[in-house]
Amino acid sequence: MSAKILIAEDEKGMRDVLEIFLQEEGYQTFSAKDGLEAMGMLERDIYDLVITDIKMPGADGFEVLKKIKEISPHTVVIMITAYGTTESAIEAIRLGAYDYIEKPFKIEEIRVVVKRALERRRFTSRLSLLSERLKPQQWLCEIIYTSEKMKALMDTLPKIAQTSSNVLITGESGVGKELIARTLHRLSNRAGKEFVAINCAAFPEGLLESELFGHMKGAFTDAHYNKQGLFEIADGGTIFLDEVGDMPLSLQAKLLRVIENGTFRRVGGVTDIKVDVRIIAATNKDLKKEIEEGRFREDLYYRLNVIPVHIPPLRERREDIPLLAGHFIKKYAPSKRLTEEALEALKDYSWRGNVRELENVIERVCLLSQSDEITVKDLPPEIVMDAKKKTLIPELTPEGINLDRLVEEIEKEYIIKALKLTGNTKVEAARLLGLSFRSFRYRLKKYNIEL
Repeated sequence: MSAKILIAEDEKGMRDVLEIFLQEEGYQTFSAKDGLEAMGMLERDIYDLVITDIKMPGADGFEVLKKIKEISPHTVVIMITAYGTTESAIEAIRLGAYDYIEKPFKIEEIRVVVKRALERRRFTSRLSLLSERLKPQQWLCEIIYTSEKMKALMDTLPKIAQTSSNVLITGESGVGKELIARTLHRLSNRAGKEFVAINCAAFPEGLLESELFGHMKGAFTDAHYNKQGLFEIADGGTIFLDEVGDMPLSLQAKLLRVIENGTFRRVGGVTDIKVDVRIIAATNKDLKKEIEEGRFREDLYYRLNVIPVHIPPLRERREDIPLLAGHFIKKYAPSKRLTEEALEALKDYSWRGNVRELENVIERVCLLSQSDEITVKDLPPEIVMDAKKKTLIPELTPEGINLDRLVEEIEKEYIIKALKLTGNTKVEAARLLGLSFRSFRYRLKKYNIEL
């Protein structure tokens, strides 16, 4: 993918010249007519390079530079001004600008400075990735768990990471498949190279092909420049193909070629490009069923599923819920805490959206609760209702349940409730439960109930 460059310049003519030139050089360009607009764009997106005028209305270039250093420290900045002085140049460099150019300037000067600035950007990014790899256990700590199922999974990751084999991660939506994929990359000997991720379900077929393999200028209507694909960017590193089960069949054939030969062609290209990329794919679909129904290639499945990794849903590891809830509360509102009753309701909920749904719920209640104590009343109604149902009827899991004991617990709970409701009047309690008095007395003795 070509570098993204933001141009902040209040003179339209100068802004247009820079945009046209940089687009011809193959870069993606975005423009802002003043400093305030530029800072708004910086809040919404990340850019590889920002070229900003110093003198602008609303907010000057120094304010833009300061904003960049706060929210995107790896973005490099080139300052431009017609009012160049030694003092302003020194101040720009002191605040973290990569370079400083005076108007009027030559186009060749811009070409050289932009190229060097982007080389600096790539160097610092890779240096950051290398420093991450020096502490591999740090990334394992980012995954919050205490359950035996997750412990068994996590114990395998360092060993899997040291291979070059493709990995297929399965699990329901929201269980954290990308987090596991990123951890595998960071623990691997590819950690100094790029990790790139794409959701295959988020793009139409034509656009997905361009994103994965790139395109040549003129390959289709909007192909105004040559574009690198994610496989080129990930060369030497890892590509994460999320929701690979949604990839169109025609692209599955091209992906298979990359796996078998390590080569592909850009859209509209005639030259093979060779890459060394580890593929980590993920899906929430049953790919064997997709194969049977003709929607997924069997040969591709076996190429991707060299090392299978399954992430259990949250409902199968409920002991992780307190830790995860505490982690998200610390993230969104450190001063707040869950009551025991609220925590039990969270543990009883089915969490069909898994960890992602839990985080969304915690974020919402942290924003809306009026006090530092989060109670059951603060939780969404569906969680409270689900918890009430599961107090009596727990979910049937692959581990199974003891039905006789469950029936006894339900009987005992209702008998106690009936006695409390009738002021310990046994005849009336038996009537409420539709039992004969003799049958009711038998159960009192059986469960050793004395109120």
